[in-house]
Amino acid sequence: MTSTPQLSIAISPHLTALALITDALAGRRRGLPDLWREALRSRVGRLGHQAVRPLAAPGYSVVPDCVVPHSPAGGEVSVQAQIDALRELPPDRLLTDLEQAFGPGPLPAHWRPAAERPANWLHGYAGAVGEIWNTAEPLWKNARPLLDKEIRRVGVASVRGGPELLLGALNHRIVYGERRLLIAGAQAGVHDLGDRKIVLVPMLAGKDAVILSLDHEEAVWIAYPVPGAGTLWRRPSAPARDELSALMGPVRADLLCAIGRPMTMSMLAADMKIAPSSITYHCDRLRAAHLITRERRGREVWVGRTHRADELLEMYRR
Repeated sequence: MTSTPQLSIAISPHLTALALITDALAGRRRGLPDLWREALRSRVGRLGHQAVRPLAAPGYSVVPDCVVPHSPAGGEVSVQAQIDALRELPPDRLLTDLEQAFGPGPLPAHWRPAAERPANWLHGYAGAVGEIWNTAEPLWKNARPLLDKEIRRVGVASVRGGPELLLGALNHRIVYGERRLLIAGAQAGVHDLGDRKIVLVPMLAGKDAVILSLDHEEAVWIAYPVPGAGTLWRRPSAPARDELSALMGPVRADLLCAIGRPMTMSMLAADMKIAPSSITYHCDRLRAAHLITRERRGREVWVGRTHRADELLEMYRR
């Protein structure tokens, strides 16, 4: 057994997307600023919210392999490529990954809905990743100088020695010593690394976010918040409503912005303090323009934004 760990570094925007999903949508809070948590939550649809729930079930940290792909050793893979791979994944592959993760017995209750309708779950999860990344990608691009700086820092530690000190300073939830990791939180415990190399994956995430892959024979993957990420968090970009109002009128512009996630007509009327008859009229016009969808569930009518509406709002973001 070697005394000094072998370090390398990889860049994976998909793991940043996963960390944001887990914090903002699945309920496992890891230090994401509240403004960003609410912005991300509001921009993911109902199917996406349902799909991510198993990722943060109390007492569990294991997820199927298709949710957390290996970070690329040879270069950065786009989030869109990961989304495409999820959409093309055969439903049986999710079932196989769930069995590998949890064994041949009964699945934990929080993963059973996904196993019952694997194609539906994959579609919802891929949609959630895409909606999260549409909001977070500009921030990821701004983080490039911090990521480049971290690449240099890891390289210096690997060449000049001192990887033990680097590993010990990654995150307050990680303690390293004698080729072992002591982790606090959802993956709490002592993990023996043996002679495996360690691949570090800096993320743009809350200060307490850590994602580990410990089951592979050749390498251990540790994703952690990139140092200095706190300097990047700012108010999430919002649509330029003045310009949007000039296009479609102030009421419809405000209405379209308000439907960050599916809402009932009565909820919209209450939030916007507009008579239900007026809400119905303006929703009719937005639906005719293919900007919203309406779905009756029992006695309530639920309204959601279309992909076309999201693209329109993106054009008018500050």
